Amino acid sequence: MDIENLDAGQDFDELPDTYTIFVTEHDVFSRGKPFYRVERINLDLDEPFDDGEHILYVNGAYRDDSDIGKLMHDFSCWDPDDMNFELLKNAARYYKENPEGVEIMCKAFEETRNEKAIRIAKNMIELNQFPLDLIAQVTELPLEKVQELAGKKTA
Repeated sequence: MDIENLDAGQDFDELPDTYTIFVTEHDVFSRGKPFYRVERINLDLDEPFDDGEHILYVNGAYRDDSDIGKLMHDFSCWDPDDMNFELLKNAARYYKENPEGVEIMCKAFEETRNEKAIRIAKNMIELNQFPLDLIAQVTELPLEKVQELAGKKTA
């Protein structure tokens, strides 16, 4: 990731700060806070290792009247009318109610389902204990696709 942010000959201290944000379903640190900032430290020197990398764990279960509490509420909402932030309401409505948005979401879910089915099929093939037609039935993939994954020629 860093190499994409520098031109040839630039010093590493010219890298922009980077933030990795994990929005977790529950409070992974069990302290009731809305978020937790994690920074790296040089343990032998007991000093911060200020390399510009920052990690933030956001407690997805956090709820209150603060912006972060409202945002976490919105992230878990199914009904756009129950959301607090207009930007999220509008995006949710687009993907749930607009035919173009619904099509985009359906394709995304289909791709995810197919990727999972392919992973399962590959695992079953690797076990070498199941006939290919059974793998196709279990994963709901076409037999030709399962044969392709197994490296078999289709008829």
